[in-house]
Amino acid sequence: MVLRAGCVSLVFACNAVMWTFFAKALHYSSSSATATLTTTASNFISSAILGKLLFGESRALLWWVGISLVLCGLLLMHTASPGSEQQQAEKKDK
Repeated sequence: MVLRAGCVSLVFACNAVMWTFFAKALHYSSSSATATLTTTASNFISSAILGKLLFGESRALLWWVGISLVLCGLLLMHTASPGSEQQQAEKKDK
């Protein structure tokens, strides 16, 4: 019973930390999509690491391909200059 209560409280604590970091990411990010993708990628990666360390879980090749695509998208979003989208929109209007 104590172990179950500890696990439930750990779930709530992890969710509270995740929502805190997500709110801070929304505050500092220029786009909500960037903050959402960053939080999602960090959740996937931390779940994989903790699953391996705590439970000995392994991930399939398709999972690694998927998380690689998410990380590539994250890299593209963070390296793109914020003004480039506005400049492209202005060029299309002309």
